[in-house]
Amino acid sequence: MQEADMASYCRDWHGDVEASAIAVLRPANTEEVAHCVKTCSQLGLSIVPQGGNTGLVLGGIPDAPASQVVLSLERMSRIRHIDAEDFSAVVDAGCILEVLKDAVAEQGLFFPLSLGAQGSCHIGGNVSTNAGGINVLRYGMTRDLVLGLEVVLPDGSVLNLLRTLRKDNRGIDLKQLFIGAEGTLGIVTAVAIKLFPQPLQVETALLGLHSLDDAIALYRRARYECCDLLSAFEFMPPLAFDLAIEAMPELVMPLEAGAPAYVLMEVSGSGRVDVRALLEGFLEAVMEEGLVIDGTMASTKAQSAQLWSFREGMNEGQAKRGLHLRTDVSVPLSKLAAFVHDTSAALTLALPECESLAYGHVGDGNVHLNVLPPASYGLQERQRVIATGKKIINEWIDRYDGSISAEHGIGRLKLADFEARLPAAQRRVLEGLRQVINPAGLMNPRCILSDASSPESAV
Repeated sequence: MQEADMASYCRDWHGDVEASAIAVLRPANTEEVAHCVKTCSQLGLSIVPQGGNTGLVLGGIPDAPASQVVLSLERMSRIRHIDAEDFSAVVDAGCILEVLKDAVAEQGLFFPLSLGAQGSCHIGGNVSTNAGGINVLRYGMTRDLVLGLEVVLPDGSVLNLLRTLRKDNRGIDLKQLFIGAEGTLGIVTAVAIKLFPQPLQVETALLGLHSLDDAIALYRRARYECCDLLSAFEFMPPLAFDLAIEAMPELVMPLEAGAPAYVLMEVSGSGRVDVRALLEGFLEAVMEEGLVIDGTMASTKAQSAQLWSFREGMNEGQAKRGLHLRTDVSVPLSKLAAFVHDTSAALTLALPECESLAYGHVGDGNVHLNVLPPASYGLQERQRVIATGKKIINEWIDRYDGSISAEHGIGRLKLADFEARLPAAQRRVLEGLRQVINPAGLMNPRCILSDASSPESAV
């Protein structure tokens, strides 16, 4: 592979970071992955595993070009089998998430992991980063959807845990060690996943509210009154719609009067429950009470898709604004509104020339609090904004006993911030696991944990 062909494997999704590597390896099956790992071990080369390269924390981007190879799973895209009676499937790690979702839907089944990058991200990458998405409040993180794994260990041996059992209490659940490990303990090559009946009724509503506090109050009501059928609940400020329209000018704001805050919610189900009547009754009650001041319900799949286009489009709009601060944090749900208020005020005070944007998955306490510099800012000014904004946000996260990474992972981008907050006992356990499973430090070094003993530490 020529250097020009390698470029896309060494550049992050947003194009903010460009690197290089000795080579890009593209095995087609588990045996070839094992052979690659053994060969790299013999040569003393470090491996950076990579899925669809849609990660946001540089966990799949090399950082030592003289001693690293990228191992891409893109050729391992096979769906091994779908078992409708068992509500399970087994797929290669390189299977694109959207391809998997479409394949199981043809058999009346549903895989609930839903991400903006689902058209290009891989299921193996989803597992390795414990991806979240919009359906976490109902179905959980990726961790909750995995039944079994196949993993190539750092010595090239294959650990086969591809079981589809729902209950298996034979000691420690080893597969959990590799979920969210970001390729530092081994390379996930296949995944056994949990499936659900395909929701036959999906109802989507965009609602205008007075504040984030009201959005959280609405969520609590919805959790009780819409029961377990509430599948998504997203908070968006007015700026989100401006950004979405900047990226997708064909979008038309569906609500006439501007509101200080918005919620995009979805209720879904199958069987004999009338989901639309349930949502209509719920919305009628909260609008009469004044909790919701405006709203619209999608009457067709196309209208529902357009409402969701605003949620996805605002990410594209932010990208068009150039290099900016992107965060992925979480706090207890009961503290979310106060955290956003306090942190946003601190950002405005320190960076009055910038726009801050808070949005996210209200139902699980996850908020993306981003900072957008003015268009006129150059690289150095943008880097200053990012450093200042990150420091402020992390300080408030600490005050609210939250997490600096709710769903994106640690990778290399958040390594220093993670280690600065890592309790000694937790570090000992993590380092002990790595020492036992990846003693040579060749598997994705300096991802999640720094390693002074890794071959590149002197590079």
